[in-house]
Amino acid sequence: MEIALALIAGVFIGSVLGFIGAGGAMLTVPILIYLFNFTPVHATTAALLVVFLAAAFGLVPKIKAGDVQIKIALSIWSLGLITNLGGAIVARHLSDAFIITGFSIILVLAGLSMLRAPITERTEKKIPIIALVPLSLVIGSMTGIFGIGGGFLAIPILVIFFHTPQIKAAGTSLFIIAINCLTALLGRQYLWQEIDWKIPVIISISAIIISIFGSHHSSKVPTAILRKSFAYLLFAIAAFSILETWVIS
Repeated sequence: MEIALALIAGVFIGSVLGFIGAGGAMLTVPILIYLFNFTPVHATTAALLVVFLAAAFGLVPKIKAGDVQIKIALSIWSLGLITNLGGAIVARHLSDAFIITGFSIILVLAGLSMLRAPITERTEKKIPIIALVPLSLVIGSMTGIFGIGGGFLAIPILVIFFHTPQIKAAGTSLFIIAINCLTALLGRQYLWQEIDWKIPVIISISAIIISIFGSHHSSKVPTAILRKSFAYLLFAIAAFSILETWVIS
């Protein structure tokens, strides 16, 4: 039963990453906490492996299709290294309630970003360094502390403010997610021996397969419907997490 649940969880996570290009950790963390009894800090650490692998494999067809802004992704990753690695160190000293509450707030913000109206394609604009630095620092801190790759933030900013086509923004987001999650995972090496990696690995295998499939077929799927459905799912997870932490417990 545990293996079956892990495989099903991987399908959901891979679908979100493959078709939307963001949000994998937002499912992985609560799944590990509430279905497999991981502590919040262990869940956010294990989620980094799952999301890194799924995003990395889903990234391959995006790169082949030329739908990844590699320089932008590497810039966001490198500028956010300080907050990413710093957050990974700080995470160990934070309470479970703080991690879950902060994570829930991010879920709500991510859900709201998913509900934004579609943007018509316009001529792309270059991202100025004055905008790139704060974006990188925020994404890095979210990855380091909460195990979230930051794709939900990168995609709307690239699309709305810099007119990046949705498909290219999703591909760039996958690259950002992959390298940010790998960095934070290495930064949390002190927690590796405390985690039972069996479930995360099984989830990863399932997520990788579906993520690759989703990346190949994302242009054929009505992503607006998927994004709206995913947004309401995030709201529900956030509400449940807050109730579980502050009311039920």
